[in-house]
Amino acid sequence: MDMEEGNKRLHSDDTMTITPLGAGSEVGRSCHILSFKGKKIMPALPFFDEIECDEIDLVLVTHFHLDHAASLPYFMERTEFKGRVFMTHATKSIYKWLLSDYVKVSNISTESIIYTEQDLHNSYEKIEAVDYHQENEVNGIKFTAYNAGHVLGAAMFMIEIAGVKVLYTGDYSREEDRHLMAAEKPNGQMDIMICESTYGVQSHEPRLQRESRFTGLVHEIVGRGGRCLLPVFALGRAQELLLILDEYWQTHPELHSVPIYFASSLAKKCMTVYQTYINMMNERIRKQFTISNPFVFKHISNLKNMEHFEDIGPCVMMASPGMLQSGLSRELLELWCSDAKNGVIISGYSVEGTLAKHILNEPSEITSMNGSKLPLRMSVEYISFSAHVDFTQNSQFIDLIKPIHLVLVHGEANEMMRLKNALVRHYEDVEEKMEIHTPKNCETVELYFKGEKYAKVIGRKARKIADADEIFSGILVSKDFESYILDPEDLNEFTQVKTCSILQRQLLKLYGCVNKNVQ
Repeated sequence: MDMEEGNKRLHSDDTMTITPLGAGSEVGRSCHILSFKGKKIMPALPFFDEIECDEIDLVLVTHFHLDHAASLPYFMERTEFKGRVFMTHATKSIYKWLLSDYVKVSNISTESIIYTEQDLHNSYEKIEAVDYHQENEVNGIKFTAYNAGHVLGAAMFMIEIAGVKVLYTGDYSREEDRHLMAAEKPNGQMDIMICESTYGVQSHEPRLQRESRFTGLVHEIVGRGGRCLLPVFALGRAQELLLILDEYWQTHPELHSVPIYFASSLAKKCMTVYQTYINMMNERIRKQFTISNPFVFKHISNLKNMEHFEDIGPCVMMASPGMLQSGLSRELLELWCSDAKNGVIISGYSVEGTLAKHILNEPSEITSMNGSKLPLRMSVEYISFSAHVDFTQNSQFIDLIKPIHLVLVHGEANEMMRLKNALVRHYEDVEEKMEIHTPKNCETVELYFKGEKYAKVIGRKARKIADADEIFSGILVSKDFESYILDPEDLNEFTQVKTCSILQRQLLKLYGCVNKNVQ
């Protein structure tokens, strides 16, 4: 063991550990434990059997998607967790509706259900909402939320513990779209950046070109008399596609007889949240809102259930879930897949092993939910509206942040390694090297930060100029990661410590012969 390694082990309190409990060399179920100076922070939710829940000081939820927030009621109400939970106001508002719907549609037996509607309500009351750029502190842990793009209310968190700064990006996008701002750069130098790598070294199609191709494909499908299926998640990219389609229909009168349906009762409830938080969206939407509400659509109808749907001609149907594993989007795919006039457009990221990913490989048939084989004759197209950074956006943002350590997460292993290799080549000739880490789930990254040990002199002690050979004395007071030296008489002013004087009289019992002159 060399001296440097020995010093690191000797000062283990100066070692920060980062352990993925989800999204380590995989996409989804994001969670990471940051441990430093006796503090533990958890962005998103974990494998519960890998942690002691009562040791977590702080949970930071980046956005409302289920793979980041679905187990929060369980964690808050059915474990020993005693810390605090923070998210943005918009995230908290949508979280309530989204998880309430999740509880109702889970179809899990009472014995197997992990939490109830009451657990959700109780947890909701305890969640603390924060604004972007609001500086917060909990037990010496400082953190600030910054706009992350991605979805309404999404945040990246800048976390500071004992002077070490960590930027946790969560899911983020650096591209401004029709309603969301691009992710913003936090101020200051970051020691560590924990960054998503969903798309690895892939590049997204330019936005205007992508929108034009999308509307062109939709027009082509309904123009040939077909049904156009758009599998989406109820909240997020769906609102972007609704804005695009409503505007396109408005400028094409020949399409006014073709209905557009959005089959989601949940999304209709949450649209009130979108209308409430217009101020968190981009300038384009805010300006439009002064004239009319952009989320009151002229050409789109909300479809509560299939009982209200008459399948009698060309239409556009936006339905969840986005990866076609179950639900209404799967039901409609099976209903329409055998007719070549129909088409499906996959508009977001598809995880390996899902039906959405499978049909992109253009198989001749698919397996239905009941196990039968169905011919796949409908057209299948992929246009990425995914609100995750591509390689260009990600690498440029990493250049802006310039962290000492980069921890890549939320990416499939192959894509993550391609990104790491590309970044290593990019920084090959740079003077200040960046260490890049790609941990798997439950694999710990240890990063050593040699902290400065000092105490500030305050109060009357600071006002007095000491001689060079004078012995300096005072009371050392420490709170969280700050230490101070002060005069005992200043304790009341600078601390919550109370001072008091103790008067003591000592009684001595003397036995034997005592001289009468002794008093």
